[in-house]
Amino acid sequence: MGEDIHPKTLGYAGAIVSGTLMMLLGILGNLGLYTKGIEAMTQWHLFFSLSVVGIVAGIVEAAVFSFVVLYGFGLIYNKLI
Repeated sequence: MGEDIHPKTLGYAGAIVSGTLMMLLGILGNLGLYTKGIEAMTQWHLFFSLSVVGIVAGIVEAAVFSFVVLYGFGLIYNKLI
């Protein structure tokens, strides 16, 4: 009836989207825009800051976290169908 989800593909897609959004947030933050979002991200993420190193570290952190969560979701989903 249902089709399997490919967990690795789902994880990669989530990592790409979250990394891209983190990069966009870093760029906007350096332009002085979306300051409330920057405050939230610096509280939620261990490595994110507005420096180049902080943005890259935030991208890596968001991508890894998203991959792990979505990969696990795909595995659980496939077990349940």
